[in-house]
Amino acid sequence: MTAIRLDDVTKRYGDVTAVENLSLDVKEGEVFGFLGPNGAGKSTTIDLVLDFIRPTKGSVTVLGHDAQTESMAIRKRTGVLPEGLSVYDRLTGRQHMEFAIEAKNADDDPDELLNRVGIPEAADRKAGGYSKGMAQRLGLAMALVGEPDLLILDEPSSGLDPTGAHEMREIIDEERERGATVFFSSHILGQVEAVCDRVGILREGELVAEDSIEGLRENVGGDTVFRVETASLSAGAIDRVCAIDGVESVRRDGETLLVDCAANVKTTVLTTLEDTGTQVEDFETEEASLEDLFIAYTRQEATP
Repeated sequence: MTAIRLDDVTKRYGDVTAVENLSLDVKEGEVFGFLGPNGAGKSTTIDLVLDFIRPTKGSVTVLGHDAQTESMAIRKRTGVLPEGLSVYDRLTGRQHMEFAIEAKNADDDPDELLNRVGIPEAADRKAGGYSKGMAQRLGLAMALVGEPDLLILDEPSSGLDPTGAHEMREIIDEERERGATVFFSSHILGQVEAVCDRVGILREGELVAEDSIEGLRENVGGDTVFRVETASLSAGAIDRVCAIDGVESVRRDGETLLVDCAANVKTTVLTTLEDTGTQVEDFETEEASLEDLFIAYTRQEATP
């Protein structure tokens, strides 16, 4: 089943188009990474899903409900950690949790949730004295109230140190195991790559890619770098490799060649080197990282 569906959605603000003809499906039970440069329309999309704003055209369905006419039913089943979360300075962490639990008509234990996100010792401290990372953890705990079917996390690792970011990833994995759907927007691409089943990449309000990370690699054209270690490079070897159809560039690092090439020409690269008398000692493929893919899909000239 589909947890989130946007069907041909456009959102305009006067002469400015924030999102254009956006169609997107997020499956139930998956962790979906939502990426894009600043101003691409990510926050607008999240606001449309939560019915904070209405589309100029198109429809939004969340957990089987129409986002405009059944928004209250959606919010009861959704936990949200917004970007730039603001806490109430005069309320303690426990009071924040009690408020969230009452609003959801849930029966969670505030201390149990605060312990889960790693701030049990701050339960009775006023949130105005929290660090940014502690406030972010508190916001995540509030989003987890009521075991929501859908978690929307907008920049969830903002303000977290490496330990906090790791713990956040573990919680996302636990929620996926529980069966929840996680819609996860972040600028920290390593975090997305570590936890997401699929990603969608937005550019200037348009969805330019939607696939698994492996699928994105294949669509971009294969592997990023083919690293070939040699005993000694023969004269003319680099020129011969550069001439292979499918090789984009060749860089030399001592007796190692770094070959940017399509996946299906790696064998040709090795054969060509051996034909020149070069002794190949070892080779490996360095796959494109999510950062590499993000750049490829969001460059103005990119047409994958």
